[in-house]
Amino acid sequence: MARTLDTPTDDPICPLCLRPIPPGVPQSLHHLIPKLKGGKGGPTVLMHHICHREVHASLTEAELARDYHTPEALRSHPRLEKFAKWVSKRPPSFKSKVPGGMRKR
Repeated sequence: MARTLDTPTDDPICPLCLRPIPPGVPQSLHHLIPKLKGGKGGPTVLMHHICHREVHASLTEAELARDYHTPEALRSHPRLEKFAKWVSKRPPSFKSKVPGGMRKR
């Protein structure tokens, strides 16, 4: 049976873009509190790799630790909110380079 957007899946859901993360799609674990800011061994969430890269391109480690340490807070950041709306229209396997490098720690 072909899978459609309306078909429920057992795939994990990316907490930023809210799309499923099927097997084989580039993905990575995001530490909700950065390891450098005391989050080693703390809670993590599975994200599409492109979403994870956008988080770190948008926010510093200090900003992540202080203000953006929950999925809801990440989605509320203006740049990430705009990115999530844009990427949610793409298939889960969509890949693209993130403009700019990672923010300074």
